[in-house]
Amino acid sequence: MRFTSFGGAKNVTGSKHLLEINGKKILLDCGLFQGGREESYFRNSALPKEILDVDAVILSHAHIDHSGALPSLAKAGYAGPIFSTPATRDLCKIMLADSAYIQEQDLRFLSKHIWPAPEPIYDKEDVENVLKLFQTKPYQEWFEPVEGIKIRFIDAGHILGSAQVEIEFRERGESGRLKKKRIGFTGDLGRKNLPILRDPDQLKKLDVLITESTYANRAHEDITGLKAQLLEIVKKTFKRGGRIVIPAFSVERTQEIIYVLHELHNSGELKFELPIFVDSPLAVNATEVFQKHRECYDLETYKDFIEKGEGPFTMNGLEYVRDVERSKELNSLDYPLIIVSASGMCEAGRILHHLRNNISDHRNTVLIVGFQAQNTLGRKLEDRLKEVKIFGRLIERRCEVIVLHAFSGHADQDELFENVKKTKAKKVICTHGEEKSVEYFAEKIKKNLDIEAFAPRERESIQL
Repeated sequence: MRFTSFGGAKNVTGSKHLLEINGKKILLDCGLFQGGREESYFRNSALPKEILDVDAVILSHAHIDHSGALPSLAKAGYAGPIFSTPATRDLCKIMLADSAYIQEQDLRFLSKHIWPAPEPIYDKEDVENVLKLFQTKPYQEWFEPVEGIKIRFIDAGHILGSAQVEIEFRERGESGRLKKKRIGFTGDLGRKNLPILRDPDQLKKLDVLITESTYANRAHEDITGLKAQLLEIVKKTFKRGGRIVIPAFSVERTQEIIYVLHELHNSGELKFELPIFVDSPLAVNATEVFQKHRECYDLETYKDFIEKGEGPFTMNGLEYVRDVERSKELNSLDYPLIIVSASGMCEAGRILHHLRNNISDHRNTVLIVGFQAQNTLGRKLEDRLKEVKIFGRLIERRCEVIVLHAFSGHADQDELFENVKKTKAKKVICTHGEEKSVEYFAEKIKKNLDIEAFAPRERESIQL
């Protein structure tokens, strides 16, 4: 039994974790590396040869840093099954197509203006081919992706359809007898009491836990104060005649923001007209998937909206923008408004145009509501640099930048540690976190729980 990470080891993008069990090879996630354009292109253009002959792929959720390299895997010859929840498959259908489109548009721009970019890593046809390999499984149902290995998905509470993975098999011990073994993989672990989704389920009685560690050395703001904080930011910005630009992941974060604004509207706490524009074709499509998969909703969403016959993602003053020309018009509007646009780390898509047009105005606010990886434009804004480069040009930043981690879909240090304790795992592998975070978490687990914990480097194998 061996574990090797080919991405998402001591960083938070490009998750690819290989499990070798009784001669079988299972790949947990297959994501794109996200960061600076040139580095990302060259890191994503060639997959590690060790993962090309896996027997099955288990996909925890649809975020591109976990699913985005699947078309490349199929393009390289993989023809085996890809297992996911139904909602994850439906989100991947739109997100992978969007990824192919953005690559094409981005590289076309770069070739003209910055550096001679080669062909996209994959195209629309590659996406269509990989979608044929998906096999969907509901939460809690055991299945055998390969002979002798049982797997089931349980709720991760991170995004729509996100899953933790339970793996059971028998391994021959030193005595020659077969012993049952259990491995758990958190994928990206969500938080309790997030809007829309059910709370994460709990993995238990594990021999090995593979855990994410994104915020393993940091605490989030109290989620119960999220609505009040957002309301205060809106009032403050609108009072000075500014606009709020929110770089948000098209899946989950955008829907959560709309959901909370809808709650504030229904409660009467927002006492003025609130023009809101969701400017992302992917977010529009993703919201349609959210409407379809109500089996993922928590009871609060049902009571507050569904049972009353309301859609949680529709309200007065809200406009979903698909058309490019309408997107351009938003920057010429002369009244306070909110623009929610992708990508969440500000590395591609329409958000770049909105930032270019808005960050130099002191009245405006850029609201950061998600994790920003190192070297991304989002991280530079979060660090409040005085100048940032957008489309190859330095733009002076005069706007206010506010970071609201209460929206985070990742468990924080206390939630992650409590989760590890409850799994009663004998060994823990810390992945999907920046170097300081995973090393801190591994040491904390060893010191406080007296069990083996690892913070592996990329391509470092751990014999389990």
